[in-house]
Amino acid sequence: MRTSTRIAGVLSGLALVLGGAAFTAPAAHADVSACINQVERELQGGEAPEAVRTACSVGYSGGHEECVSGLTKSGVTNGTAVSACKVSVQ
Repeated sequence: MRTSTRIAGVLSGLALVLGGAAFTAPAAHADVSACINQVERELQGGEAPEAVRTACSVGYSGGHEECVSGLTKSGVTNGTAVSACKVSVQ
């Protein structure tokens, strides 16, 4: 096998592996980000505090009630908290 063919094969395989990792990794954070973004829209441009980020992460892990509770304790309205936590698990 020629060296150039071997290098091309290795680079193609590496690109597939890294591309697959890059494709799947953001999906894990996209849901938490959607939750945070929804809360930030309510805050009208303000950045979500760490408690909001934590609550959204809990919601992503399946703790919907804990997510809603954490967001409402952070000053988010109940309606926004429910819908933000709902998008965190989608």
